[in-house]
Amino acid sequence: MERHQITGHTELIGLMAYPIRHSQSPATHNAAYEKLGLDIVNLAFEVDAPELEDAIRGMRALKLKGANISMPNKTIVHKYLDEISPAAKLCGAVNTVVNKDGYLTGHITDGIGYIQSLKDNQIDPSGRKVTIAGSGGAATAVQIQAALDGVAELSIFARDDAFKENAVKTVEKINSNTSCRAAFYPLEDLDRLKAEMDSSYLFTNATGVGMKPLEGQTYIPDSSFFRSDLIVTDVIYSPHMTRMLQMAKEAGCKIMNGQGMMLFQAIAAIELMLGQRVDSDYMKEKLGIRYEY
Repeated sequence: MERHQITGHTELIGLMAYPIRHSQSPATHNAAYEKLGLDIVNLAFEVDAPELEDAIRGMRALKLKGANISMPNKTIVHKYLDEISPAAKLCGAVNTVVNKDGYLTGHITDGIGYIQSLKDNQIDPSGRKVTIAGSGGAATAVQIQAALDGVAELSIFARDDAFKENAVKTVEKINSNTSCRAAFYPLEDLDRLKAEMDSSYLFTNATGVGMKPLEGQTYIPDSSFFRSDLIVTDVIYSPHMTRMLQMAKEAGCKIMNGQGMMLFQAIAAIELMLGQRVDSDYMKEKLGIRYEY
């Protein structure tokens, strides 16, 4: 494997999450730095929530140019930063930290990446109804960005767990700050889930069901939930084909996994940290990202 030539001038950007060794994010970022001709490397650090404050202190001390943040840290890292962007504040999550001479600013690019990946795959949910399952940081970012970008109606489903209140608050924020009409439903109500999916243009799984340690699982009981003209997407990119996407494909749906979201949120994060934008077609070819399954 060809490796970046490390020098005394090489700068570092980190990825902080737990678990994270499965992530494709460092490969994505390093491919972008190579294309841009930058002497920077991106490394994954397994940082769990109890270690996050110390990790952010270390980021300042070691003068990292920035950091990518994933779960379980996305909804708590703001506590250790100097500022967060308006979008990150609205979402209640941060996935990108920019270090400007020791001043740390948090941003959120997940929703931007998701919407851009839809457009890149000739999917346009503006003016339509969308149903999304999920209540975590990535789900919230997708839901709020969809509302801001012109989705007319949004049905949000979440399990009755510690994150349920996030989804309820997201509905309130959307209804108060955008022209989108949003409603909350419990994910345990499968009859309601099917009814909302039946009347939607697009359905998105923004939960962790389908990735490790829940690989091979889905909360969708059977293929009757998928009509053939429903577009079905998953924010999960590993595995590329989740059980839910496989069911939707067998039902004749157009499907899309989370690879495109991963790519375009990374492109947006790189632009925030470095002030340069990498060509998306080059990145798709470099990373083997495709939309046909």
